[in-house]
Amino acid sequence: MGRYTARRLMQMIPVVLGATFIVYALVYALPGDPLAGKCGQRPCPDAYIAKYTEQFNLDDPLPVQYVKYLGNLLQGDFGEAVNGEKVLDQIERTYPTTMKLALVAIMFEIIIGIGAGIISGIRRKGIFDSSVLAVTLVLIAVPVFVTGTSLQWFIGVKAGWLPVTATDGTWRQLIMPGFVLAGLSLAYAARITRTSLAEVMRADYIRTAKAKGLPRSRVVGVHALRNSMIPVVTFIGADFGTLLGGAIITEGIFNIDGVGGLIYRSIGLREGATVTGVVTVLILIFLLVNLFVDLLYAVLDPRIRYE
Repeated sequence: MGRYTARRLMQMIPVVLGATFIVYALVYALPGDPLAGKCGQRPCPDAYIAKYTEQFNLDDPLPVQYVKYLGNLLQGDFGEAVNGEKVLDQIERTYPTTMKLALVAIMFEIIIGIGAGIISGIRRKGIFDSSVLAVTLVLIAVPVFVTGTSLQWFIGVKAGWLPVTATDGTWRQLIMPGFVLAGLSLAYAARITRTSLAEVMRADYIRTAKAKGLPRSRVVGVHALRNSMIPVVTFIGADFGTLLGGAIITEGIFNIDGVGGLIYRSIGLREGATVTGVVTVLILIFLLVNLFVDLLYAVLDPRIRYE
């Protein structure tokens, strides 16, 4: 296990380097004047242009710019935006809200998605199973902005049960956007759980466990459910890493000051340092989450061993 973990950590290095270079190149190699609009309707003063060019190494070739940026990054310096605010300060301000939103969404996926999938997988071809398939199909088909605005109107405005926006990022405010963000993934989690559990329930060792007279709760909870969770855990882990990247549409609908909105604004303003710094953090977290998921396989299925 230790050697496998060390090898995976070493494999992350080229992934991080390659991904950050691609993002850096895409941001700074865009055609056009990077100073366009930075000084309003008037042209920027020569002193400002010189300072901007020196600060972001725009006179150097792209590979040299990236190496200098990477050197600062290794020292913990993520750079600063044009307005002078540190990129690390922007991440520290917006990331906790996105983290809370992702946790709320994941809880909906686990409790509702996996729970509905388990019941549906055990009681296949029943009324509940048919209802789950129908509801999940609707969640997959309906766009996020339709789901979000509909819940805002019916639950927030008409019923008044939950806040319409989440400007403060409190847990209560994030319940509705968390469900909206989890809607699509929740549907897939339910379907994956249902399919995987139904397949495991037909396995030979499950029939043997039933023939030995084991209680149904033990057959399902210990033998079937544990082995059927591997594809579900894979999906949830990958989805959690994606959710941490921020959901631009969901954050926009509910007016959430999160990472998704920060990336969107930074791309529009060509804030290369901000975009690259945020994406670097997201890549690292995504890789670590996936490593944790891979190590969790051995806990779920003792037959899996890492050499």
